[in-house]
Amino acid sequence: MKLLFDQNLSRKLVSRLTDIFPNASHIQFHALAENTDTEIWEFAKLNDFCIVTQDADFAERSRLYGSPPKVVWLRCGNAPTSQVETLIRSGQEAIQELLGNPTLHCLELN
Repeated sequence: MKLLFDQNLSRKLVSRLTDIFPNASHIQFHALAENTDTEIWEFAKLNDFCIVTQDADFAERSRLYGSPPKVVWLRCGNAPTSQVETLIRSGQEAIQELLGNPTLHCLELN
């Protein structure tokens, strides 16, 4: 499973985190920047992505529908990209657990 960064996160995260998440991508790289949450959800589901977002809507959708796709909800507010990168790096083990455990659907990191 790969990470898919949502519109509200910097595209720079893809290259900054390539050492720990080499298959990560960003919705802009798939021409999804103007798409609805439902369309992004379906894209992630069909392409084996886990959505990484600051948007509570995806976390709520995960609670309602389960997975796939899985969701990493970053609860750090409007933080600089460097702080978001640090949060993801510090949560790497928890993210790997989420990705590998079929009973988990959503992870909140803050």
